Amino acid sequence: MLQTTKFNGIAIIMRGLPGSGKSYWAEEYVNSLPKSDETESFKICSTDEFFYHDGEYRFNPKHLSKYHQLNLTRFIHAIASKVPVVICDNTNMAQWEFEAYCDAAKSEGYQIQIQQVGEPKNKQHQLLCADRNKHRVPLKSIIRMAQGFETL
Repeated sequence: MLQTTKFNGIAIIMRGLPGSGKSYWAEEYVNSLPKSDETESFKICSTDEFFYHDGEYRFNPKHLSKYHQLNLTRFIHAIASKVPVVICDNTNMAQWEFEAYCDAAKSEGYQIQIQQVGEPKNKQHQLLCADRNKHRVPLKSIIRMAQGFETL
């Protein structure tokens, strides 16, 4: 008799303002995982990675849609390859922005965890994010993003 086993992977969808600590949280999380001999025990997928050229971050809004698609493709590839922990490290301000990630993960039997970092509506948090985000997103933009943040 053929026996099937449920895959025990986890897909983590990060949410939060630029500078909230999403990438830090993701790195700390994967560093806390038991070390594995598997070729790839985790994959962090971030659209920001596509904006780096020669080690320098160069945001260009013309490429945003294309880079989001490339990031989703990379995430789906990791899910299809059964990487045990796959993380989408984007701002994910609204649910529609991460639904495709969730659908892909569910289709492969992954457990999904939505991980919000910080309180986007909190003014002190917005100031902190503006001060420490590594892509120089101005406070004005962070406030605008926070106003549009969809509570789940």
